[in-house]
Amino acid sequence: MKALLDTLADIVGHDQMLTGASDMAPYLTDWRGRYHGAAQAVIRPADTEQVAAVMSACHRAGVPVVPQGGNTGLCGGATPLADGQAVVLSLSRLRRIRALDSDNNTLCVEAGCTLAAVQEAAQAADRFFPLSLASEGSCEIGGNLSTNAGGVQVLRYGNMRDLVLGLEVVLPDGRVWDGLRGLRKDNTGYDLKHLFVGAEGTLGVITAAVLKLFPAPRVRATAWLAVPDPQAAVSLLASMRAACGDRITAFEIVGRSALELVLEHIEGARDPLAEPARWCVLVELSDTLKDAALDEMLQRELEIAMEGGLVLDAVVAGSLSQTAALWALRENISEAQRIEGVSIKHDIAVPVSRIPEFLALADQRLKAAWPDVRIVAFGHIGDGNLHYNLSKPQAAANDAFIASTGDVNLIVHDLVDALGGSISAEHGLGQLKREEIRRYKSEVELDLMRAIKNVLDPAGLMNPGKVI
Repeated sequence: MKALLDTLADIVGHDQMLTGASDMAPYLTDWRGRYHGAAQAVIRPADTEQVAAVMSACHRAGVPVVPQGGNTGLCGGATPLADGQAVVLSLSRLRRIRALDSDNNTLCVEAGCTLAAVQEAAQAADRFFPLSLASEGSCEIGGNLSTNAGGVQVLRYGNMRDLVLGLEVVLPDGRVWDGLRGLRKDNTGYDLKHLFVGAEGTLGVITAAVLKLFPAPRVRATAWLAVPDPQAAVSLLASMRAACGDRITAFEIVGRSALELVLEHIEGARDPLAEPARWCVLVELSDTLKDAALDEMLQRELEIAMEGGLVLDAVVAGSLSQTAALWALRENISEAQRIEGVSIKHDIAVPVSRIPEFLALADQRLKAAWPDVRIVAFGHIGDGNLHYNLSKPQAAANDAFIASTGDVNLIVHDLVDALGGSISAEHGLGQLKREEIRRYKSEVELDLMRAIKNVLDPAGLMNPGKVI
C-alpha cells in the first residue's frame, strides 16, 4: 500500500496528500456527526488530469475511492466506511469557472466550486442560477449534482437534474468522459449525464458541469403566513399558482415545533406574527420585469385567501432586511435541530395533494406508539418534499428513542410508499437508507441499478457501501 500512497503523492504533491489523524479528521465525519469513517489518505487533486491519474492508480491497486465535495450531506454518502480501506478524494481544489456563455445562458464550472460562488458568477453576468440551499456557502457543485439537490426553488426551476446540460466525469478506471455540451437538444443516444446525477459518486467522479442560467429576477415579494392546517396550505398553493403562474418561486411550510427550535437556538430570530400559529407558510414571488407589481399581486391574493379562510394572518416583507429575516427562519431550522441534538430524520416526497393526508396519518400513528414524540415538520410543500423529523422534548430521553429508529422508519416510510411517494426526496440514500430502499424498490428497479453499477464499476471500488 505504501507504493500506492507514494504514487498518489507524486500525482498531487506531497502537501496535498493527508495521512495524519488530525489532518484527515474533518473528511472522515459527516456534517451531522452521525457517521465516522477511516481512510488510508485524503487526496486533494488540483484538476481533472490529476483526478484521472489518481483514479487510474487506485483502480490498478484495487483500492476503493470515496469522492467528497463540501461534506455537507445528511446521509453519510461522502463518509468512508470504518474499515479504513478507502482513499477519500476531495474535489475542493477544482474550483475554476471555466466558461460563461451569456447568449447561451450557460456556465461551465468545476466540481469544487461552492454553490455560492456559482451564484455569484451568474450574478456578475446579470444572470441567475436558481439552486438555493442553507449550506450554499460550503456545499459544492459536484456534491449538489451527485445528490440531485433540490432546495427552495424547485417549484419554479426544478432540481439539479433539471439545471445541468453537460458533465465531465472521470470513470472508475481513470478514463475521462467529456460531455461538457451546452445543448438543450441532443438526441444522439442515451443521455449519459443522468446516470451520474444523483448517483452519489458510486459510478464515477464528476469534475465539471455545464449549468443552465436564467434571467436575473428584478423584483421579489415575500410573505410569512399563518394557515389553519396543511390542507389550507395546499389549497392556497393551487389558488396562487392559478393567479400568479410561474411567478411563485418558493412555497415553504413550517410547523410550529420547527419554528420554536429556531426561536430558541438562533440568535436574533423572532416570530413575525403576533399570535403563535400551528402552521406557517413562507411564499415568495419573483419576476424579471422591474415594474412588475408583485407586492400588489401578493396583497390581493392574500386578501382573497383571508376572506376564504385559507390564511389567518400575514406579514409581507417591506425591505430586503425583512425578507432576509423571514428566510432565515426557514433556512436555520436544520441548524437549530443540530444544536438541539439528535433526532430521527426523514426526507420524504409525496404528491402535493397527499401532504395533508401524510401529516395527519403519520402524526396519528407515531403518537399512538410514542405519545410524547415531538414532530418537527417543514419543507418544500410546493414540490411535495417534506422534512419530517422526530425526537423527544427532553434531550435525555432521546438515546432510548433513537434506538427505535427502525420502528419509526417503518411507520413513516410504509405510509410514504402507500401514498405513492419516495423515502428520499433530495438528500440521497448514502449509508442511511441503503438497506431501507430495498423494501420499497421493485426487484426490476434494483436489478437495473445493479446492472448499471456492474458495467461502470465492475470491481465495486466507487464509494462502496452507499446507495446499492
